[in-house]
Amino acid sequence: MLDDAVKALSQILSPPMRSILWRSIGLALVLIVVLALGLQRLLSWFATFGEAWAQAMLGPGFDTPLNILAWIVSIAAGLGVVFGAVFLMPAITTLVASVFVDDVADHVEREYYPAERPGAALPLGLAMTEGIKTALLTILVYLIALPFVFVAGAGFIAFFIATAWLLGREYFQLAAMRFRTPAEARAMRKQNAALVFTAGLVISAFVSIPIVNLATPLFGMAFMVHLHKRLRRHPSARCRAIASVRLKPSFPANGRDR
Repeated sequence: MLDDAVKALSQILSPPMRSILWRSIGLALVLIVVLALGLQRLLSWFATFGEAWAQAMLGPGFDTPLNILAWIVSIAAGLGVVFGAVFLMPAITTLVASVFVDDVADHVEREYYPAERPGAALPLGLAMTEGIKTALLTILVYLIALPFVFVAGAGFIAFFIATAWLLGREYFQLAAMRFRTPAEARAMRKQNAALVFTAGLVISAFVSIPIVNLATPLFGMAFMVHLHKRLRRHPSARCRAIASVRLKPSFPANGRDR
């Protein structure tokens, strides 16, 4: 697995991948700006509406306290936009990855696996559907984990583990669906759940690094292409990687995988 991660890191800065890197960063920044502006407008509207409603309810004698409260809310709204951008970064990377999945996978396969049959390009609608579902699931899981942020750092651990599970799941299935049906890709992921989650921990660490995390779609996709290729050729590799024991292949070959 370490070798897969090193290959992915080395390739995201290679000349053939640079144009994809800049396009993915550009799309990620656009999504961040759009979401941040939307959140800022929503919070500003809420602060203005709330202040007007409170003045109408409490009367002119409370103007000064309400103005101070509105000022505090405005500062909190600005901080909330920054926090929201960080909070939503894993969800944004899944959306970006769904757009560039085939571009990244094609480069990886041509460089490292030229003798093998290349994967079939995913229909954009299917890739985007998977990306949107994972992004929404990411936001839901984060909202559930959010209260634990205030429990001695437990929330940050919960975020990290949730990110590992969600991103490992998403990137592996995108890589696998180039050779399998969505149902077969999900089955393969479940059969290799421990290894996919461990790989997800690596991606989760990568997406936790500010600025660098803009390259997560390329790193995560390239990483999982290598992992999927290794499992296709050596199904028992997951056991050697985790417990150093050899097991029989746990998933059958199929028409798309031959």
